[in-house]
Amino acid sequence: MSVINRKSVGVVLLSALLLGVLYCYMYQPNRVFGDVGVRRENGRPGDDDIAASNDLHLVAPAHLQYKQPSIIHGRGDVVTVTPWLSPVVWEGTFNAVLLDSIYRPKNISIAATVFAVGKYIKFLKDFLETAEQHFFVGFKVHVYVFTDRPDEVPRVRMAAGRQLTVRPVPSSQRWQEISARRMELIQLLIEEQPRRANSYIFCLDVDSKFHGRWGTESLGGLVAVIHPGYYRDDRSRFPYERRPASRAHLAAGEGDFYYCGGAFGGLLQEVHQLAKTCRANFEDDAKEGIEAAWQEESHLNRYMWINKPSKVLSPEYLWQDFKSRNPEIQIIRFSGVIKNYAEIRPNV
Repeated sequence: MSVINRKSVGVVLLSALLLGVLYCYMYQPNRVFGDVGVRRENGRPGDDDIAASNDLHLVAPAHLQYKQPSIIHGRGDVVTVTPWLSPVVWEGTFNAVLLDSIYRPKNISIAATVFAVGKYIKFLKDFLETAEQHFFVGFKVHVYVFTDRPDEVPRVRMAAGRQLTVRPVPSSQRWQEISARRMELIQLLIEEQPRRANSYIFCLDVDSKFHGRWGTESLGGLVAVIHPGYYRDDRSRFPYERRPASRAHLAAGEGDFYYCGGAFGGLLQEVHQLAKTCRANFEDDAKEGIEAAWQEESHLNRYMWINKPSKVLSPEYLWQDFKSRNPEIQIIRFSGVIKNYAEIRPNV
């Protein structure tokens, strides 16, 4: 073979190799979570892709009748879409009957985590009883209670298709440590679950009660709840972690909203990545003697600044009982109860 032919063959082979590498790069299901890239374990489309696809494919019953929607009339007192085009859910922005009819055939399952550690166990009964009345009524729900007092978990009658599992955890002398460990425990819980389509999880504060519907309108890939204490404020007043040394750091001029650490959720794989990333960043901070201003809530806000939530829930979904209701709050769905922190926290 001539030298020219050898060179031609070499160029062809090199071009084929480069095209192969480019194809793998373009179609490998990678995604960026936080500040690092994470590759799916099997390197091919799988349950994660199925779940994401089913979450987006919304099929309504053929003969369901409901009020005609309008694109020119609706809530004019609040913003109902973010700058990255995710819905902001308020009363009056969705049709509950329509949404339930779309999601019921999908055979979705909802997990909910709640931490009742130390004296916070006193709030668990109201949480569970009101969840039976308002939280995904008519759907499969599995509540996981993390507590250091398993013998004190109240007996609450649950509807068919709903169940409760108690997960013992150690107690702590610092409420900050209890708060910080939540991401680790949520991560480990999700890793135990079978990977299947249409599995969602919501992580909720125990010292809260349901007052109104919380249902299929809240479903999404990654779901955040806007904090009721700051939603009218300029972001310069948000209690973000401001120290650059922390991995939860948000600089001046950064941040969209201030999200609650007491209510967030989404598809299992999305919440797993959130919990895994926040846990890793928290632990890396701890190795350097840093604890973020509001523990896991600070890391959650950093995460969601980079990884935008696909659905944002208005402050209806975690109000505070001590606050008077503002005019735009037409309904309170879930709210933190009034409490004496000196009484219930091991340290204040």
